[in-house]
Amino acid sequence: MDTADKLILFNRLYANYRKRFVRFAHTYVRDLAVAEDIAADAFVHYWENSDALAQDTNAPAYVLGVVRNKCLTYLQHVRVREEVEENLKNHADWEWRMRMEMLEACDPKELFTAEIQEIVDRTLASLSEQTRRIFMMSRYRNLSYREIADQTGMTVKGVEFHLSKALKRLKISLKDYISLFFGLFM
Repeated sequence: MDTADKLILFNRLYANYRKRFVRFAHTYVRDLAVAEDIAADAFVHYWENSDALAQDTNAPAYVLGVVRNKCLTYLQHVRVREEVEENLKNHADWEWRMRMEMLEACDPKELFTAEIQEIVDRTLASLSEQTRRIFMMSRYRNLSYREIADQTGMTVKGVEFHLSKALKRLKISLKDYISLFFGLFM
């Protein structure tokens, strides 16, 4: 069969079946533009492969089979895309929930309290035994300078000296937290 005869048969096939194949594809893909593209691609596929087909090939059935396969491929692609979108949405939702939970669980007071207590403990451990004992009597047992002086056999001025020494050391050790406090709250 020569090219002119092939072209006449192809044009007849196209004129008689194009709308049917578009409707068929549209039934499944639910998008008219996509259905038209699928039908057109199926006709192109038939034209490009017509020389390799057997003479008795049922052309409309062949093209419809290509339309069917292209619809399946399209729907599989849509399903994969929707699954990926769903997975991305689920991941984004999970990430958002995690950030919310972490933020809700974050208690800055507890974080800072633990760190500050560790610094205070280290600083107190670095003080002399007498200065540490006087500081603890004042701050942890709430004893007055006079009561501390009486219990340690020191003068009130001596108690003041040791407390001043301990507070100066703590101020230096906690300088980062003091500046943070003023930066955040002042």
